[in-house]
Amino acid sequence: MSKRQSSVNDIVAVAFGHFTHDVYSGFLAPLLPVLQDRLSVGYALTGNLAVFTQIPSLLNPFIGYLADKVSLRYFIIFAPAVTATLMTSLGLPSSYLALTLLLLAAGVSVAAFHAPAGAMIGELAGNRVGAGMSIFMAAGELARTIAPIIAVAAVGWLGLDGLWRLAFVGWAVSGILFWRLHDIQAKPRPPDADNWSRLGPQLLRVFPYLAWLVLGRVAMQAALTTYLPIYMRDERGMSLALAAGSLTILEGAGFVGALLSGSLSDRVGRHRMLTLLLLIAPLLLLAFLFVPAWMLVPLLILLGLTAISLQPVILALVQDLFPDNRALANGSYMAMSFALRAVGIWAIGLTADAWGLTAAFVLSAGVGLLALPSIHFIPRS
Repeated sequence: MSKRQSSVNDIVAVAFGHFTHDVYSGFLAPLLPVLQDRLSVGYALTGNLAVFTQIPSLLNPFIGYLADKVSLRYFIIFAPAVTATLMTSLGLPSSYLALTLLLLAAGVSVAAFHAPAGAMIGELAGNRVGAGMSIFMAAGELARTIAPIIAVAAVGWLGLDGLWRLAFVGWAVSGILFWRLHDIQAKPRPPDADNWSRLGPQLLRVFPYLAWLVLGRVAMQAALTTYLPIYMRDERGMSLALAAGSLTILEGAGFVGALLSGSLSDRVGRHRMLTLLLLIAPLLLLAFLFVPAWMLVPLLILLGLTAISLQPVILALVQDLFPDNRALANGSYMAMSFALRAVGIWAIGLTADAWGLTAAFVLSAGVGLLALPSIHFIPRS
């Protein structure tokens, strides 16, 4: 079958798939308080549930390498259905071990989607990579904005054990993606793009400093997107619905920030945008911990616009630096990002068990500030 050329509608289709996929993968964080009560475990073990969804991200470089050689569009097409099935089954396992195995399987589906999808957007967007990444990441942030509302409402209506009834939407969206993307043209490959002797030094030149930068980002993101509902319940005395609502506010602002940050970085430069965001976000996080209740919502909005909005700029930078191996570079970056996020979730959970969630959030803000100098060392081209 001949393959057709891509269009802007294909960018929208991939972003729509990202939205649907991340709605389901976003069910875990707002339901952590429920799972914590059901399993009777501490902060570290509760947070580690999110870690198990990150472990399969170590497969991302391999998936990205394959995506640079052959089209993995079917991973993008079917991942929403698989992730929907697994994440709506959170109430079915009867033990912590069974739940971790379910989340590991969900993590494989998450990895299979994100590595090729980001690279596909980089190709479809042409010379507007920042704008393309903004659309792609904004779809994910919008999903994580809506996910807490859907998850908490569904548990209220159906119970945690009945959440599986929502999986059909993921399968319907995979059907739409198959109709739209099954015959899309894969990227034309440069003849020397498999030259590992050239790619290796590029990776070594960029990724150590990129890891430093990402560590600061994921430390703040892990605290805010994983532990925020538990923090709002335990430290601020809010109900499950209000705690989940705080995550919706954060992610809603993150949606706007993700939509703007990548496009702005096309104009002002990736490094300037990263410096601005990484300077402001940790200071806002520190302020959030000590302000009175009436200031929480404005600070959550500002945190969404800054701390959550770093990712589109970093992804665009990775695409800029590795134009001939975008999927491999994207997969390597996603593996590193998810692995560091897993470490961050684990470290924050242990800190919270030892000294409380406020101390853990202070630690994450400090790590964010310490990552600021890394931007200077990342090459511009």
